[in-house]
Amino acid sequence: MNDILPDQCAIWQYLEDCFRAVAGSRGYREIRFPLLEQTQLFKRSIGEVTDIVEKEMYSFEDAGGDHISLRPEGTAGCVRAAQQHGLLYNRQQRLWYQGPMFRRERPQQGRYRQFHQFGLEAFGMAGPDIDAEIIELSAAFWRRLGLADSLKLELNNIGSAADRERYSAILGEYLASRADELDPAARGRIRSNPLRILDSKHPGNRQVARDAPAMTEYLSPESVAHYAALKQLLAAAGIGFTENPSLVRGLDYYNCCVYEWTTEVLGAQSAVCGGGRYDGLVAQLGGRPTPAAGFAIGVERLAMLLETLGKLPANAQFRADVYIVVIGGAISAASQALARRLREQFPDRRIVCQCGGGKYSQQVKRAFDMNARLLVVMEQAEGEPPRQVKLRDLHNSFEPRLAPIDQCGQEIGRLLSQNL
Repeated sequence: MNDILPDQCAIWQYLEDCFRAVAGSRGYREIRFPLLEQTQLFKRSIGEVTDIVEKEMYSFEDAGGDHISLRPEGTAGCVRAAQQHGLLYNRQQRLWYQGPMFRRERPQQGRYRQFHQFGLEAFGMAGPDIDAEIIELSAAFWRRLGLADSLKLELNNIGSAADRERYSAILGEYLASRADELDPAARGRIRSNPLRILDSKHPGNRQVARDAPAMTEYLSPESVAHYAALKQLLAAAGIGFTENPSLVRGLDYYNCCVYEWTTEVLGAQSAVCGGGRYDGLVAQLGGRPTPAAGFAIGVERLAMLLETLGKLPANAQFRADVYIVVIGGAISAASQALARRLREQFPDRRIVCQCGGGKYSQQVKRAFDMNARLLVVMEQAEGEPPRQVKLRDLHNSFEPRLAPIDQCGQEIGRLLSQNL
């Protein structure tokens, strides 16, 4: 499992705040659901013949004999929670969530056994307009982060469940005729899940997949029309895309349009966001037939992309707005009282008060270590309680200025507003 250190937490909080703002502005509400679910939930939703279920889930039997798994992805748990609490009954819902997921994969850069996702799901809307809205939301998120030029959208139409069943039979026959060119894992999937071979990274598999019958020849008119309308909506929104006929996604519940946002910056781990429609999943898990669509964003890869490109803004790092330096141990009570007053006056600011004493130079170093904006120096003189403080803007480096201690809040507010 990967540790999340304080500086990383600040970056992740910035990403969460940005995603919350973009999703909330479009009417998406946050939902939370457990890390642990019944193992059968994932077998029914993701598909038993997938890498996730076959090899990657952390599953065990608890003391009560129940088969439990740590969630490997968020959609199934979101559907289960929304259905269980009546959120999907004759209603449209726009939901988002965030948190850790778990897969027993070989750890490498951009791929962890505990990883984190922002997920977004929309229920009860069957048209291509909701697909376009969701993709536009992700595009708006990239713009907010300054990544619009670093990510590209790949799109494909995998048709309905009936389309895929018809195509899978044809594809299976073709793959069987060239089985000796496939790796052992792919050969084992020819009958059980041939579609997964199409997006294999194995060189031999990729060559076989390039010559496979085209899925577009086996799509229903309804699937073709939905996909065509989606492309028109994306074009109208100014969102460019590349059609990738090999893109099928690794989860069995998808249908019709699927997509990924990818980058060339992170090497092999190129996918930062992936999603699509999954109109049959709610009914598959025991609910009423409900159209649905959504996506998931990998937070680790997104943070890695921002760091690699040097696009982390200052507010993505922890910063103390005000750091109170205390010279003279006898005035600790006065410095704490000033800190309380400033926190009441500026409830959204980070006010840090020096504790434990120390030389002035040491305290200033701690202020710089916390990326402080303003230094407030409180000093005891000749045994008298301090009546004024020195204010120093650590970003503009002008000479310290004096302010009465009972009126310094006004000057602090003015200086902070200049540093926004």
